[in-house]
Amino acid sequence: MSLITCPECAHEVSTTAAACPNCGHLFAPPVVKTRTIVQEVPRESEGFPPWAFIPLGILGLGLLFLLFYFLRSDETANNTNLSVNVATKRPTETRETTVRTDPQPNEVAVPPSSQPQQIIVPPSAPVSAPPSAPPTETTIATIDPDKSSVKLEAKISTKSGTVQSVKNEKFYLLDKDLDNILSDADLSDETGQTMTTAFGMSIVYPNKFGETRKKALDAINKHVKYDVTTDSGGKAEMKSVKPGSYYLFAITKSGNGYAVWSSPVSIVPGQNVLNIPPVSLTEVTQ
Repeated sequence: MSLITCPECAHEVSTTAAACPNCGHLFAPPVVKTRTIVQEVPRESEGFPPWAFIPLGILGLGLLFLLFYFLRSDETANNTNLSVNVATKRPTETRETTVRTDPQPNEVAVPPSSQPQQIIVPPSAPVSAPPSAPPTETTIATIDPDKSSVKLEAKISTKSGTVQSVKNEKFYLLDKDLDNILSDADLSDETGQTMTTAFGMSIVYPNKFGETRKKALDAINKHVKYDVTTDSGGKAEMKSVKPGSYYLFAITKSGNGYAVWSSPVSIVPGQNVLNIPPVSLTEVTQ
């Protein structure tokens, strides 16, 4: 420890004493050398430098250009595939359009109205054949929902087995069956059997059974909805027929016999073809 001499009392005093312990003389405070250490504080970042946006912008434009290029390449490839597929399918579509055919007409089998018979008529009074079995109704399937037509072909079968076309004969569609029409006509059954047999006899012998023939025809005409006349081949077609249930009727004379068509039919929209088998001729012998 360093000592100094007090100027007042000449005592040795430590250099660190503020006053002389002997006389109380005050010493000047020691000069303390201090060293100031200044530490450099790092500068805070002032943000993203503006010049850095230039390379980022160039990079973004490059990426957009590459993306647009790949999208255009994919679209071109898809269009090429689509053109190839359409070109491949076009012949098939054209072929399907040109090969389309119209639906075939429906056919319905009409059962025969009577069986071959022979009637012997004495000079005084005619004798008729026994009544035929009731016909069976057949329904034709729908073909065309907007139009309706009925085609038919009529033939008769003689006792010898010969089949002949029924030409220039009228066929009718009635709204009521023949038996009920004749029953309501107040006919005289001169044959003693059925009204249909009496009607057939009046067709073969109009002079002998003229009154029966007239009453029967008058009664039938009241229930006629459609009619058509067959051609030389026995064929005919009714057009603009309203779909519904009807009764096909016709009667024809051939030599000393007659044939009757009496069958219920259902006409549907479209083309209706009646497949009628040859009707047996009922022969009358006097």
